[in-house]
Amino acid sequence: MRYDLVTFGETMIRLSPPDFRRLEQTNSLEVNVGGSELNVAVAAQRLGLSTSYVTRLTRNPLGRMIANKAREHGVDVSHIVWTDEDRVGIYFVEFGASPRPNSVLYDRRDSAMARIRPGEVDWDAVFREARHFHTSGITPALSATATEATAEAVRKAKEAGLTVSLDLNYRARFGPRRRPARS
Repeated sequence: MRYDLVTFGETMIRLSPPDFRRLEQTNSLEVNVGGSELNVAVAAQRLGLSTSYVTRLTRNPLGRMIANKAREHGVDVSHIVWTDEDRVGIYFVEFGASPRPNSVLYDRRDSAMARIRPGEVDWDAVFREARHFHTSGITPALSATATEATAEAVRKAKEAGLTVSLDLNYRARFGPRRRPARS
């Protein structure tokens, strides 16, 4: 088996004020990488499974930061779709200090992953000798084309005989619900 697990989704740059500060109070931001599908690939890799992470990233320092972070954890990134256009999504997290809860502000509209299209990933090559495919409900919620690309990935995974898992990870703040594409 080449991959025990293949994951597909968006990873963004997370910016957070240090020491429980609010965004409007800080002079600096801590930089991290965050995304549920990459987190799943990293966790599985730590458990001894062979993993690959598929996404679409902008060919710039932020995109390379995400790919490098995955590689640091032993996750294969050879199937990333690179683009010279678009942007890497970012999000800001204010860590709460009681009684104030955590607060998250997303800036991911028109990100590279939101602009992924069916046919950009060679799923036949990705799924060759793979066992399991995982994505989340966030991925198809990014855009209409991301919905179509996710449906294509699920269909190709099933055709290749992989088991498929989906973390619903529903976020109401993504706006109006669209009818998901059938796979």
